[in-house]
Amino acid sequence: MSVQLSRIARVCEFIQQHLDEVLTPAQLCDVAACSRFHFHRLFVAQLGVSSTRYIQLAKLKRAGFQLAFEPLKIIDIALNAGFSSPEAFARTFKKTFGQTPSEFRQAPDWSQWHHVFQLPNLSTGTQPMQIRIIEKPTQQIAYLSHRGAPERVLETAAKFIEWRKTTGLSPIASSDTFGIPYADPATVPADEFRFDIAGTVTVPVPENAVGVTNGEIPGGRFAVLRHHGSHDNLSDSVYALYRDWLPDSGEELRDFPCFFHWLNFIHEVDECELLTDIYLPLK
Repeated sequence: MSVQLSRIARVCEFIQQHLDEVLTPAQLCDVAACSRFHFHRLFVAQLGVSSTRYIQLAKLKRAGFQLAFEPLKIIDIALNAGFSSPEAFARTFKKTFGQTPSEFRQAPDWSQWHHVFQLPNLSTGTQPMQIRIIEKPTQQIAYLSHRGAPERVLETAAKFIEWRKTTGLSPIASSDTFGIPYADPATVPADEFRFDIAGTVTVPVPENAVGVTNGEIPGGRFAVLRHHGSHDNLSDSVYALYRDWLPDSGEELRDFPCFFHWLNFIHEVDECELLTDIYLPLK
């Protein structure tokens, strides 16, 4: 990573860690260790947007998740995003995503949402890779399969969350939540992509209109890597496991896909505080 890119990556991480604070250009220049005469041009050159717009997008991203998955009032979401009024928030939100906050809450257009956030990945890659080898028992799960465009996985996730809330069969507070991808979305056509959203259960799941069914995650040995931060960078950690750790580990893979254990959620914490355990099944 070049010196300039590393500086901008540090600024992006700083912004994510201080979303609820008023950030000044002087602060960002200090973090970048860069003159104010050059910082803004460097930022736009690397990200394609200004630092001011990047901060706004980071706040709108969090607001979008809160609208979709939390019963917060829109006025509270607007104030949390740094807007002085719900009207100002609504104008900016609609200009950015093509939907008002109320429309997004009712029927989120996740494809447009993903399109807005197609910014370069500036992850510094400085996290040390600490792998744990564990034994894990078989877990009974309820799952809902997403099939189709990866950008629409969140629509399936919303259906599964609603099913959890209405049935109480896999409560979010006391059950594990998993994501099980059956292929890399970057290497298969959209219509062949499958991603299961799952939660542990203690009783069988009855037939239902949502399509949630019974399943299990087979027990056995696993290599586990904890990913810190945005889910947008999960593939970097997955490939690090396959590329950097597995060849020299002496381990062999089992016939079950790698999967994610979501330890918290973006509507609960800032993106930089997300924790995800990546499980690689071993023989």
